[in-house]
Amino acid sequence: MTEMTEMAEMAEMAELIDFAPQARLVAAVAEGVTDEQLSGPTPCPEYEVRHLLGHLIGLTGAFRDAGRKDLGPALDQDPANSSPDIGPGWRGELPKLLDELVDVWRDPAAWEGMTRAGGIDLPGAVAGAVAMDELVVHGWDLARATGQEYAPDEASLGVAKELLTPEEGAASGNSLFGPVVPVPDDAPLLDRVIGLSGRDPGWTPGA
Repeated sequence: MTEMTEMAEMAEMAELIDFAPQARLVAAVAEGVTDEQLSGPTPCPEYEVRHLLGHLIGLTGAFRDAGRKDLGPALDQDPANSSPDIGPGWRGELPKLLDELVDVWRDPAAWEGMTRAGGIDLPGAVAGAVAMDELVVHGWDLARATGQEYAPDEASLGVAKELLTPEEGAASGNSLFGPVVPVPDDAPLLDRVIGLSGRDPGWTPGA
């Protein structure tokens, strides 16, 4: 692939992936979380709702910085080794970070060259796709944990599905993030994405 072709593909991806609809959805779900729900369970066994919100704040800030190519210490941290939580100002912090993320990834420069996230060097275009997947999947986690409706736009779901679908020749039953939960081929796209992420689309807090 020539450098010119790569640049054209990155520019096209920047036009196709608009973070605004998904960012607004995640912000709305977070706004609907009550203080009483903060200690409740989530589809992520190691996280209560408050930890999931802390993780969303952390990843949103990290992928904002990754888009800026602001490669500070925060981008060297492996999320698996952190213990996220929220501070008293989380209700204002998360929507602000989401707005900043949207603005950063509207700049085609965010999709060009290399960047860093979670201690891993990766192309800007890949970082953008991973950021969208994180918002889609963890937005579902939060909505399901707190009993809220959740309907991402089709474009955002499509980005997550493409990222999570195992490559040809990959270990059977595994996606980018581990074992896939089987979901019927005719299931809604959201359910198929959640299954690809290793979650049971039927999960509920009392399950």
